[in-house]
Amino acid sequence: MRTAAALLIVTLICWAALVVRASHIVYPELQSLEAKEVDKELRTGYHFQPPKHWINDPNGPMYYKGLYHLFYQYNPKGAVWGNIIWAHSVSTDLIDWVALEPAIYPSKPFDVKGCWSGSATVLPSGMPVIMYTGIDPRERQVQNVAYPANLSDPFLRQWIKPTYNPIINPDQGINASAFRDPTTAWYGPDGHWRLIVGSKENMRGIAILYRSRDFKIWVKAHHSLHAGDTGMWECPDFYPVAVAGGSRPHRSGVDTRELHNRAVAEEVKYVLKVSLDLTRYEYYTVGTYDHGKDRYTPDPLFPDNDYGLRYDYGDFYASKSFFDPAKKRRVLWGWANESDTVPDDRQKGWAGIQAIPRKIFLSRSGRQLIQWPVEEIKSLRGNHVNVSNKAVKSGNYFKVTGFKSVQSDVEAAFAIKNLDKAEKFDPAWRTDAQGLCKKLNSHVKGGVGPFGLWLLASDDLKERTAVFFRVFKTNDTNYVVLMCNDPTRSSYESKIYRPTFAGFVNIDIAKTKKIALRTLIDHSVVESFGAGGKTCILTRVYPRKAIGDDAQLFVFNNGESEIKVTNLHAWEMKTPTMNQPE
Repeated sequence: MRTAAALLIVTLICWAALVVRASHIVYPELQSLEAKEVDKELRTGYHFQPPKHWINDPNGPMYYKGLYHLFYQYNPKGAVWGNIIWAHSVSTDLIDWVALEPAIYPSKPFDVKGCWSGSATVLPSGMPVIMYTGIDPRERQVQNVAYPANLSDPFLRQWIKPTYNPIINPDQGINASAFRDPTTAWYGPDGHWRLIVGSKENMRGIAILYRSRDFKIWVKAHHSLHAGDTGMWECPDFYPVAVAGGSRPHRSGVDTRELHNRAVAEEVKYVLKVSLDLTRYEYYTVGTYDHGKDRYTPDPLFPDNDYGLRYDYGDFYASKSFFDPAKKRRVLWGWANESDTVPDDRQKGWAGIQAIPRKIFLSRSGRQLIQWPVEEIKSLRGNHVNVSNKAVKSGNYFKVTGFKSVQSDVEAAFAIKNLDKAEKFDPAWRTDAQGLCKKLNSHVKGGVGPFGLWLLASDDLKERTAVFFRVFKTNDTNYVVLMCNDPTRSSYESKIYRPTFAGFVNIDIAKTKKIALRTLIDHSVVESFGAGGKTCILTRVYPRKAIGDDAQLFVFNNGESEIKVTNLHAWEMKTPTMNQPE
């Protein structure tokens, strides 16, 4: 019997490995097992998630008649990937959410085997349109549209799929099993709509470009918008950002619908973001877009490869942005997957969250994008504590008391007393920040750093997650700053996936000798923003001891050089209304 059981398990694992959809492993025996109970011990308090079951990609975010709409990939029947539909929630403030009926689900021949990711476009008339990937009976990935059934309903409860779907089929030159995730469309000066769809050809990722006059008939361009030797490109996003020195504030968002105006087009740069199926990370470049030739060219400052700039250097994927006309900003949503095991997901009855929505804009220097939690999140701040001008000598640490840190928002500013002790930087590390963090983690003593926060920590520090900085020198006057999230000691549970995550911070530390850190802590997620949002890292953690009131916050310094906490503000965060039915 043991042999037979073992063979059955092996067979199921092999079957699951063969049946893969958009990089998600399928567990046919688990995907329709509804959660009997929902374990709330590690469930987030103020991050977006439904009451139970699996979620992944954010889809079609938009603003319509006073309401923010978020659609997302959801399994209504279980806590693993499968049975995917477009779930639908609305909010007036991006904080409190109401769950509506599903917007899109398999119901037609062109999506009978799946309704996957996509985007929303608001037409000049004000009508929103959803474009999404459907899976047809031949297992082909095709692109479809859906329109609201009632434009007078601000909740947009019902959506209609026209009979002329699919509007884009994979032709003979396209891999029909790697052809998905259409972007928001943009309107060109020539009167044509455009959008891109992610795909690949062998190991080359492609942003396939399509044009349309009427949003019904779409024609593939003779060339792609852009391509790169980095494997399949999922969930592409292409949008304009204001540059410093133009007629509008560079922190403001730019509506894609404005780009038929050549004067506006001359004052913007463009962002192309792709989610790499091979690495499960997201990379972006900033560059120029030639409307006449339909060519996107990254600026020379931006590496166009799989070690270039990322939105987030942690567990953040399949993101989607939208222009918010109410506050003239571009808002970014991203999915954070689980890092624990499938049996754990089944036991707790839920899997996946969305990161806190972020305002995103081009830095004044034009060298990178800046991200920051939307301003509305401050409305959840409650009990507050403050620490000022506290020195932390080499090897020392202290606890921040007077508040509950398990669900909190922490802003800290550090000053470095002496940079002379900084370790020498090996140029080979430049393309592997994560490997460097793994090698020189939070409990490996250094010269300047590691210093930062231990959070979701037990009183005895046997469980702790570290968010920290470490400074290296390239010569006597130039320095490199590394930012890390280190969850390697976050839990007693050895089966949990606990990689270090890291990125470099573009800051002149020799000039300022200061660096800021903001960290959103929410039971099983740590979302960190370094140097005002220049480097962002999200980590999923699953402590077994540092839970609830037993979760503590510490400041530590494992470097030789003394550091000072010039200011640390910490707030307990209230729990908003999260997806209660209408």
